[in-house]
Amino acid sequence: MDGSRGRILPKIDTSAGHNFIQPSKRINEGQDVNEFLSSKAYVDIMTFLLQLNRSLFPTQSSDGQVQTWPLNCDAVEYSAPVRQLQQLLSKLEAILEEAPPDTGPRRFGNVSFRKWYQIVESRASILLEECLSADILQTPSSDGESTAEIELVAYFLGSWGSPQRLDYGTGHELSFLAFLAGIWKLHGFPQNNPGVEERAIVLGVIQPYLELVRTIIKRYTLEPAGSHGVWGLDDHSFIPYIFGSAQLAPALLESDPVLEQGSFPDAPNPGDVAKANAVARERETNLYFSAIGFIYDVKRGPFWEHSPTLYDISGIQAGWAKINKGMIKMYNAEVLSKYPVVQHFPFGSLFSWERDPNAIGPVMTAHTSATSRKTDEATPSHPAGPGTRAPWAGANAPGPPTNIARGITSPLPDTSRLPPGPMTPTRAPWASSLPARPTPTGDSTGQAPTRAPWAR
Repeated sequence: MDGSRGRILPKIDTSAGHNFIQPSKRINEGQDVNEFLSSKAYVDIMTFLLQLNRSLFPTQSSDGQVQTWPLNCDAVEYSAPVRQLQQLLSKLEAILEEAPPDTGPRRFGNVSFRKWYQIVESRASILLEECLSADILQTPSSDGESTAEIELVAYFLGSWGSPQRLDYGTGHELSFLAFLAGIWKLHGFPQNNPGVEERAIVLGVIQPYLELVRTIIKRYTLEPAGSHGVWGLDDHSFIPYIFGSAQLAPALLESDPVLEQGSFPDAPNPGDVAKANAVARERETNLYFSAIGFIYDVKRGPFWEHSPTLYDISGIQAGWAKINKGMIKMYNAEVLSKYPVVQHFPFGSLFSWERDPNAIGPVMTAHTSATSRKTDEATPSHPAGPGTRAPWAGANAPGPPTNIARGITSPLPDTSRLPPGPMTPTRAPWASSLPARPTPTGDSTGQAPTRAPWAR
């Protein structure tokens, strides 16, 4: 394995015997998050995420030619499995017409989302059978009692929001990432040169998925799930900020390690996220700006006011590679390490609750102690904080005991890009070197914006 590229998500050797099982809930209280962060499932998810992320960096060939990977890039060839997944997304979009939004009065999400979800749930097996290879879905257990379909369906259905709470958030986005990673583990994507199929997955499947989800959110006015409110990175999604910042980072040779600073020469300035005209232009080619564009679609008012965390990140002077590195750390801390987000993620054989042999022993933290009681994803248990400071951003809160957080150099997964030291989910260490950022003078009320405490 080329260490510069990091670990590749391993595929299952079904010839050695493998039993598929119905995925089930295992995270029932706060301290269970530590067990998750020591599990094989966590390692596989982070490995796949880093693998996809690396593929979106511009590439430089040995003769000096540079290739970038914007949305709708002509240089990306979509394999048959990717096109089948695109067909699946198209079928899901068509089902929207069977569940028009309810026109009655409502305070929160539109109840017709439940009808759409019920239709999808009732047709899940048929939809997957039409759009995935039978060799993948019907991969048999060695005991002959089940097939891979039982696990893939669980992550597929978990990808679209909650029909009970009428919400959508990063936990559902995580489920779709697991759905794709499960297909990868089952040999569902062709074995191409490093990065080729990964790019096709992100640009050809994940971006259309995000677009469909945004349509669903607007159509049914879904609530944010597990959101930190104004102090969260984004109400609904996270991974487009990871992949989009990678698209704008410096070019890499095949043998290069992932860079931690700098930007592609023609990349837009990070500060352009606060300029509506620049966002309208860049959202057509970049995942980061596409996600920012959706925020502009659904929110009004100054950008620094409704998205202060993204606004602070936009002031980073070290370039898009620095932002990319920080986004991965933040995803680990604010998505994978947060009980309200991961509590509904189910575990089977593809994503195993079994402990990873290289994991550090779980340690009780202030965060997990505070969230040890059961909570609903839509109602995080963070206590109210004073003033404008994000209550979840206490400067002294310790971080979770993860391999990635601690900079462990175990091969599972590649953590070379992540700084050593304890992960503090309440402060972005990668943003600690930010220069003083000029702030707007205020809106019509004369009120100046607040600043994300972790980005000082």
